[in-house]
Amino acid sequence: MILLVIDVQKLIMTDDLYDFARFENTVGKLICAARESGTEVIYVRYDDGEGEELTKGKAGFEIYDGFKPQPGEKIFTKTVNSCFKESGLLEYLREKQAKEVAIAGLMTDYCIDVTVKCGFEHGF
Repeated sequence: MILLVIDVQKLIMTDDLYDFARFENTVGKLICAARESGTEVIYVRYDDGEGEELTKGKAGFEIYDGFKPQPGEKIFTKTVNSCFKESGLLEYLREKQAKEVAIAGLMTDYCIDVTVKCGFEHGF
């Protein structure tokens, strides 16, 4: 089992999110439980492209401080809504012979939805 934490970047992890405190608490507990159980935690972040606020080099691009990756935890960058397309994640999971992934993060009706569907297509 591998835990994928998707798009929890500083620009979009704000109090404007619906039920922000509960989301922050729940995902934080999930990440801690995964680490404690020895489950690998992988982060995937979205790069909207040069000149945009959600892009490499901008403060909002980085992972939210409350969910900060620990040393050695992988971070993949995507430029489309599926975490599996052209990010290197799919190849990494296949190399590790991963069979199951758990998914948490943002935005449910975009990146989470597509990643779950594509994950099934790729055999996870």
